[in-house]
Amino acid sequence: MIEDLEDFIDAFDEVKLLNWVQTHRSGPTGVGKTLEDLLEIPENNLDEPDFGEYELKAARKNNNSMLTMFTKAPEPARSNRVLLDKFGYSSDKYDNGKKVLHATLSADRFTNIEGSGVQLKLHCDEEKISIQSNDRIEDIYWSKDNLEKAFNKKYKNKLVYVKSDSRGTGDKEEFKYLEAYLLSGFDYDSMINFLEQGIIKVDIRIGQYSDGRIHDHGTAFRLATKDFPLMFQSELLDSKKL
Repeated sequence: MIEDLEDFIDAFDEVKLLNWVQTHRSGPTGVGKTLEDLLEIPENNLDEPDFGEYELKAARKNNNSMLTMFTKAPEPARSNRVLLDKFGYSSDKYDNGKKVLHATLSADRFTNIEGSGVQLKLHCDEEKISIQSNDRIEDIYWSKDNLEKAFNKKYKNKLVYVKSDSRGTGDKEEFKYLEAYLLSGFDYDSMINFLEQGIIKVDIRIGQYSDGRIHDHGTAFRLATKDFPLMFQSELLDSKKL
């Protein structure tokens, strides 16, 4: 069981020796899911670190992917229902005839919502981050107090980031895990600063079951891997240094 950074480094050295490993899940999250399985770290969708005080993230090398920092539904209660009813749209990707709302929002520009003529963005003030439409600031938001609690509970300022080569596609994709880094120097104030600049974005992924119930796929605060140098200091994790 991995409980601290030394345990992780030892286990990751074993993973690197495996060379190419077939994905345990198709799609963007396969690189992280497969690594967690190999390290015997339970998949964690809770507001807690993945092991010890460390959050673990993995990404494909040379792929400008977006990594989820944490997920947090907006306030007040039933906000996802309001968003779906007001801004949702039908999608050919789903066969139940229900609405979906998939959008990546940032504070520096409006995002067009598919087939609706509506645009949404994030509006930041001293107390909260709100969703803003073309003509008004909606009463749907994340209070900064609750964002700070979510951030600090998930990270505790300790993040391990793994890079992987990849080949193939879908459920035939394979990964070769290469390097692990300890990222530091980030805190809640930095996160808010980058959110206000539009560097950190919010992914809204709301769907609907055939019986009409809301399906929240996870409203995620996300950062592009290319922007890591702006936010983090990095240190290569190497067993030779232990």
